[in-house]
Amino acid sequence: MKFLILLTFLLPFFSHSQKETKKEVRKVIDRLFEGMKKGDSSMVRKTFLPNATLNTSFVNTSGEAKVHQESITSFFNAIGTPHKETWDERILSCEIRIDDNLATVWTKYAFYADNVYSHEGVNAFQLVKTAGEWKILIITDTRRKK
Repeated sequence: MKFLILLTFLLPFFSHSQKETKKEVRKVIDRLFEGMKKGDSSMVRKTFLPNATLNTSFVNTSGEAKVHQESITSFFNAIGTPHKETWDERILSCEIRIDDNLATVWTKYAFYADNVYSHEGVNAFQLVKTAGEWKILIITDTRRKK
């Protein structure tokens, strides 16, 4: 009985702590997309670990499942190189799961260039908390047209 009473008092603390941690993780994701929209590669770079990887999972025209890995440096360069369009990746839904210093984030998205629909899919993020900060370790996405 004492355990149940103690649990009743402690549960709101754990729930509040988990919500705050999820907010911290979500801020990293939001900062990434804000940096992309602004064309600010420095802002984007700060959301990643130096050894982060970017992957795209797709089915080619022959029906074969493939994975393409993009260089993180190429990604930063593409963002920082002036381009005419504003890159706007809009999050449609977001699910965050956390255990200790590992977070997995699953987002459905639609990508627009200057408010013109380009493609959509899912992002699967893995983030880790190191030195008190959440950073992106891996992003694997899918891409398709409606």
